[in-house]
Amino acid sequence: MTTTPPTLGRLTTVPALDRPDLLAPPVASALAGWEQAGAVGVVEIDPAVADTAAMAEAHDLGMDTGANCVVVAGRRDGQERIAACLVRADTRADVNGLVKRLLDVRKCSFLAMDRAVAESGMEHGGITPVGLPVAAGWRLLVDTRVLDVDVAVLGSGLRRSKLLVPGRLLADLPGAEVVDGLAS
Repeated sequence: MTTTPPTLGRLTTVPALDRPDLLAPPVASALAGWEQAGAVGVVEIDPAVADTAAMAEAHDLGMDTGANCVVVAGRRDGQERIAACLVRADTRADVNGLVKRLLDVRKCSFLAMDRAVAESGMEHGGITPVGLPVAAGWRLLVDTRVLDVDVAVLGSGLRRSKLLVPGRLLADLPGAEVVDGLAS
């Protein structure tokens, strides 16, 4: 069964696996092993507009189409706990409330950029839930509202491209934990 990648506004997508040059290596690897990959598109963009607000403005997209992936960490009993939180771009992850409780840590903060980049194998501004090191103990928390986005614009692991994914499929990512109220 052939699946056509999603489109959104003026963005012209191609099947993500047809353009591995537009994917960070861990993203390409994850997509190659994901049965939903045929429904994932990739679009090349100007890296100067990779940040969500700039991307939305440059391509006349609503902020409610974007999904941001933020990486947080906390410690408990000397053990570090890391999670990637996927939330709609028009919301903010509840890092100091629900995320902190889910990780069962006293304090939760954003993972340092250099560590997030090094450990994910992705570029700053391009980190995506697709291909994150969940096998290495990272948790992937997905806000329920992301699943309601018809076509979500996500990072591709690189600043020069974006993935377009039907929101409902993000619950099927390896290790995904769908959480109600993850963002406000």
